[in-house]
Amino acid sequence: MRSATWPASNTVKKAPTAAILDSQSVRTANQPGLRGFDAGKKITGRKRHVLVDTLGFILHLKVTTADVQDRDGARLLLPALSHCYGWLKRIWADGGYAGQLEGEVANLPRHRQIDLEIVKRSDLAKGFKVLPKRWIVERTFGWLIQSRRLIRDHEVRIDHSEALIYLSMTKRMLLRIVA
Repeated sequence: MRSATWPASNTVKKAPTAAILDSQSVRTANQPGLRGFDAGKKITGRKRHVLVDTLGFILHLKVTTADVQDRDGARLLLPALSHCYGWLKRIWADGGYAGQLEGEVANLPRHRQIDLEIVKRSDLAKGFKVLPKRWIVERTFGWLIQSRRLIRDHEVRIDHSEALIYLSMTKRMLLRIVA
């Protein structure tokens, strides 16, 4: 009988040093619970603020009412950057995160500085254009929508909504390990 051993060193993956930040507005069901109005997307519901690694797997997540701006939602993720993700060196985000947030991320109390890089769309581009690194987080949102329960936010409590998103992503990660 073979002895059970921990995976060989060549199969152990290193922690990611880069991440992508974005948010997604989703409608809520007609039931009690916190919700807001996202004027940009004209949606009454909640907003999912996610930080994903370069493979698209969620590192950290916060769900808020839809009226919370992207920069303010990102500030809710900053404490996790200080305490849980000390290995991150770079974060890519869209133009909604430009401004003071760049300085706040650079000045986080950590042993390593994080560079928040804003990936902007060219003013000359017409129609849809895939942006480098930003498509990864959009693919993650697509994965979440494949879980039928997450098309809309049916939960009364925000922490339940976050838990369902983590469950959906856990299922996705387990399927990847098995394959």
